[in-house]
Amino acid sequence: MNKSELIKAIADKAGFTQKDATAAYDAFIASVTEALKAGEKVQLVGFGTFEVKEVAAKTGINPQTGEKVDIAACKKPVMKFGKAYKDLINE
Repeated sequence: MNKSELIKAIADKAGFTQKDATAAYDAFIASVTEALKAGEKVQLVGFGTFEVKEVAAKTGINPQTGEKVDIAACKKPVMKFGKAYKDLINE
C-alpha cells in the first residue's frame, strides 16, 4: 500500500472526501514529526510508539578499501509496535 492507496482507504473507512483524508494524513504526519523533533514520544495505545533514539558515534570500515571511517553520532526515528497490535497481526 502506498500513500495514495492509504489516503483512499482512510477516505472510504471514515466517510471522508479524498481532500479531507489527505488533510488528515498530512496533519498526522506533521504532528508526529513535530513531536519527535521536540524530543517527545508519541504513544498510540493499541498500535505502537514513535520515538527518537540516540545513536552513539562509532568507527566503521569502508568495504571497498578496508579503511576505517568515523561515523558521527546521530538521532534516529524509531517505531515500535505494541503487543496488542502484534497479537492482531499474528491471529
